[in-house]
Amino acid sequence: MQLIKCVLIVQLALFLVDEALAGRDFYKILNVKRNANTNEIKKAYRRLAKELHPDKNKDDPEASTKFQDLGAAYEVLSNADKRKTYDRCGEECLKKEGMMDHGGDPFASFFGDFGFPFGNGGDPHHHDTPRGADIVMNMYVSLEELYSGNFVEIVRNKPVMKPAAGTRKCNCRQEMVTRNLGPGRFQMIQQTVCDECPNIKLVNEERTLEIEVEQGMVDGQETRFVAEGEPHIDGEPGDLIVRVQQMPHARFLRKADDLYTNVTISLQDALIGFTMEIRHLDGHSVAVTREKITWPGARIRKKGEGMPNFENNNLTGNLYITFDVEFPKKDLTEADKEALKKILEQASINRVYNGL
Repeated sequence: MQLIKCVLIVQLALFLVDEALAGRDFYKILNVKRNANTNEIKKAYRRLAKELHPDKNKDDPEASTKFQDLGAAYEVLSNADKRKTYDRCGEECLKKEGMMDHGGDPFASFFGDFGFPFGNGGDPHHHDTPRGADIVMNMYVSLEELYSGNFVEIVRNKPVMKPAAGTRKCNCRQEMVTRNLGPGRFQMIQQTVCDECPNIKLVNEERTLEIEVEQGMVDGQETRFVAEGEPHIDGEPGDLIVRVQQMPHARFLRKADDLYTNVTISLQDALIGFTMEIRHLDGHSVAVTREKITWPGARIRKKGEGMPNFENNNLTGNLYITFDVEFPKKDLTEADKEALKKILEQASINRVYNGL
């Protein structure tokens, strides 16, 4: 019995040592599967960064640690070489090989230098501090990206303020000053008053931003990166506003969450029926079967085969398919004409009306 206890204690000690050497479980921290692709990792980080940010969890003493763990997990799993090393032998191997350099700021890449507002009614500039101009950038995306989601990485040169030699006038303002004009005579005048501040210069720095194209986003929808706009020498930078612009698609037209497409079929298929497949935006096939006559302009609805709803991706619109019929170009023989008359048994209809 004593021997069994000793064996169990040794096994427990070895397990604890292995756990310590293995380090943090980055997949568990990001709540992703081990085979998750890069876009899934980015999406998980972006969602959790908003939930776990210390400014949003001021009552949690471990908020900073959780947020740092999240950043470390993203740093490793979003980098192919670091992830390969981590999968082979854990965090300790990364540290031994000097790969845990904590380079860059993933949070700023997703949300901008000043993050994003957690209060103040959603206004990141609720006070009266002077600020630079906003930059509005159109980002052209495909319908496939709006259907499945994607991340777009942009690299830009951002003007950043750096210390420079000398001083400058700053915080200039208008003040009322009383001037003595003589015994019992005074005059109130307005004059500009400035402070002396250390001089600064603007230096371009290369910044990488990760822009998420979320499923179901609509044309013209905007994503704001706080403090990534034009600088203000006496205040805060403006914002970078990325506006989604949906590119035209060769096969589908989008209206809200619904998709529309046209299919041309032969006269034979229009009369006897047909089975076909339509390749959807993510590559899956939508089966279409008709066993009855399909007239030109006929429209059918495939429920749930439209776009995902932006607010709730579990809700999807419909796909509407309109059919065009292509008539044969060859002339029919008299025998063919008589055979058709017998098959169709349809009298001539020569009705004239205003169809507009």
